[in-house]
Amino acid sequence: MKKMKHIILVFAAILITSTMTTGQDKKIPDYSLTERKDIPVEYTWKIEDLYQSDDEWKADKESAAQLIGLIDGLSKDWTSSAQKMREFLDFLTDINIKLTRLYAYAGHQNNSDLSNTLYQSMVGDLQTMYVGYSSKLSFFDPNVLKLGEEKFSEYLSSEPGLENYKFQIEDILRNKNHVLPDEQQKIVSMTGLFAGVPSKTANMLNDVEVPNAEVTLSTGEKVVLNYANYVKYRSSANAEDRSLVMREFWKNQMQFKNTLSILQDGAIKQHLFSAKVRNFGDCLEARLFSDNIPVSVYEQLIKSVKENLKPLHRYLTLKKDLLKLSTFKYEDVYASSVPSVEKLYEYNEATEIVTEMMKPLGNEYVEVLKTAFNSRWIDIYPNKGKETGAYSDGVYGVHPYVKMNYDGRYNNVSTLAHELGHAMHSYLSGKEQHYANSNYPTFLAEIASTFNENLLMEYLLEYEKDDMFKLFILDNYIEQIRGTLYRQTLFAEFELEMHKRVEQGGTLTADWLNEKYLSLTREYYGHNEGVCIVDDYIQNEWSRIPHFYMNYYVFQYSTGIIASMALSNLVLTDNETYREKYLDLLKAGGHGYAIDLLKTAGVDMTSPVPYNEAFKRINHLLDEMEKIVSRMK
Repeated sequence: MKKMKHIILVFAAILITSTMTTGQDKKIPDYSLTERKDIPVEYTWKIEDLYQSDDEWKADKESAAQLIGLIDGLSKDWTSSAQKMREFLDFLTDINIKLTRLYAYAGHQNNSDLSNTLYQSMVGDLQTMYVGYSSKLSFFDPNVLKLGEEKFSEYLSSEPGLENYKFQIEDILRNKNHVLPDEQQKIVSMTGLFAGVPSKTANMLNDVEVPNAEVTLSTGEKVVLNYANYVKYRSSANAEDRSLVMREFWKNQMQFKNTLSILQDGAIKQHLFSAKVRNFGDCLEARLFSDNIPVSVYEQLIKSVKENLKPLHRYLTLKKDLLKLSTFKYEDVYASSVPSVEKLYEYNEATEIVTEMMKPLGNEYVEVLKTAFNSRWIDIYPNKGKETGAYSDGVYGVHPYVKMNYDGRYNNVSTLAHELGHAMHSYLSGKEQHYANSNYPTFLAEIASTFNENLLMEYLLEYEKDDMFKLFILDNYIEQIRGTLYRQTLFAEFELEMHKRVEQGGTLTADWLNEKYLSLTREYYGHNEGVCIVDDYIQNEWSRIPHFYMNYYVFQYSTGIIASMALSNLVLTDNETYREKYLDLLKAGGHGYAIDLLKTAGVDMTSPVPYNEAFKRINHLLDEMEKIVSRMK
């Protein structure tokens, strides 16, 4: 912390003054009802860096289709010599880069105006092209396995250009016991045409076709409980309103439990099919094998979190005190503990804060951030038809694109920092690595983003003078810990139990899913200890979690925030040594396995050490919250 203080002390007074201003005199543009075409261009991302026009996109799509059509002819003897192998791999790289750019253009245009059916159609066309492309490459892995390690080693010695593909090829060779013969692989690849049906059907049912309940709030206002309103009103300052909203929403959802359980059962059985057809013992082994992650990491996560539920219970008890409740219930979880704090940050203030807080990472990192702000990498404000939420998408050879729906609240400043963490990871890996090694593994995906959020919190706590706002920041951060570390680990354990049941020949019925989910939720939230009362109505919350269709994805949110807490602590306490190690991690992209790359940066996720350090840090932050509450009393 001392290092950080020296680096940014010069800027402290200016930023404290700006962030202490209340929201009353801030002007946050509201374009939510404005057509996309009427948004000032300076607030939009520079989509023309991808293609100047739809016609240019269509021409490149035709070019990609022609290249894909050449694969059958070029693939017949591509491993017959080192030169042919390198030339063919370069050829595929050109196709992949082209498809990445094509998809980015169509996808970002679609997401900025969901009502534009042209871009919906363009995205659909590309998805079909991807499936065909994947099917044509069914020979690839079997051919590499037939070539073998010894021959590939000879090729590497004679053709330096193959070094770019060394990790990719050696990873395929590691998979030799799990790769199907060419014809079988071609058949399995075709399952991609319908593999996403359970997920898409559940999303359509939940987001479009489930009729919404309607409630009357304490104010007399009638509210239709679509998901957006549910999220909005479950955090109401009025305890009766948030209880009403949560209970009625999930009561309504219960009507579709049987249909949704069938879809969930089908998705998990698809995971089992994929695992078994590739000769894995179970779904977890199959999923983690692809990134070379030991199963023990998944087990260590659940074990460590369940042994450290007390910090979560401590936070919920403190929240109960702050909300002045006699009994804390699950429907109180989303209520703000510090509802009286209202601050708005104009967008330029947010960019200043993010720039200053990242100075511990050095000039290179900061200068790229400035480029992102000044060169329109970011689509800033909501507009009519724009997709909600935020994301970052790196485009190799161009630059990352960041989608925001900025409304000036502190949460949006935090989201901006988060998404720019992803963007910087993509930028640095793309700059330093060949395309074949530029895509960082999913296990690392949430580290750079939550690292930035850690630095934002530490920065504001260091210089913020107002106790109420410091309490708000701490509450906001620990709420993120609840949602990212504890909640996602609960999901991870539930997902593990679902897969085990199917692997043992069982079926995921609505009753089984409800009972298992309710039991785990009560265990994590301390229901039996009287910490947080979890009533029966929450038992089918599983039915609205889209990540359960994604095959052991959610655990990486939890491991990501644990790793990022360890890394940010190392950088802030020993800046000179660990800054470069952290930047090297970002620059490495996918040029190595995630567990090994993290070890090089100073964090061993196979050890209990980073988990224990994370819970120590959480308890320390809770100490700070309690001190502030004591001072304010």
